[in-house]
Amino acid sequence: MTERSTTPRKEEGPVVATEFIQVPVIADVVGGHTGKLDDFKGGVESIIRLRPEFPVETLRGIEEFSHLQVTWFFNLGSPDDVALHARSPRDNPAWPATGTFVHHNHRRPARLATSFPRLLKVDGLDLYVTDLDADEGTQVVDLVAVFQEMLPRGPITQPTWPGEMLADYWRDASER
Repeated sequence: MTERSTTPRKEEGPVVATEFIQVPVIADVVGGHTGKLDDFKGGVESIIRLRPEFPVETLRGIEEFSHLQVTWFFNLGSPDDVALHARSPRDNPAWPATGTFVHHNHRRPARLATSFPRLLKVDGLDLYVTDLDADEGTQVVDLVAVFQEMLPRGPITQPTWPGEMLADYWRDASER
């Protein structure tokens, strides 16, 4: 369902979205990370537990794939955290101020993230995964098997600061 606001956009003040969609919560993250930490996300196992209203057959065949694409909602954060301005990543002045849609965090308007965890096993409505960087209690709004053919094509380019910032992102959590 799409909801559209009829309120005109103000010329001054914060920019506010005027159109919204609703998406279902299909699963919850059980176990795994806690504490909203920025780094050391590797090697942690968690469960993506489908909600009971979804039949087991919705997962048929998924165990044949090595990875999932999981879209999740930053429900553990607050809408007040959304930041619609350029700022330095992790508030580090050594990195350039970049816009809201450059950052991979909860400060974007939709508060959504996408992860590509490795699928370990399936047990009923439970998908056991590793390297899911969502915290325990996170709401999942979509998941799908990763098809190699649908990954980005061509070389991926970026400035140097993301590599510096994320140098420890996938380090094993036991090294914290």
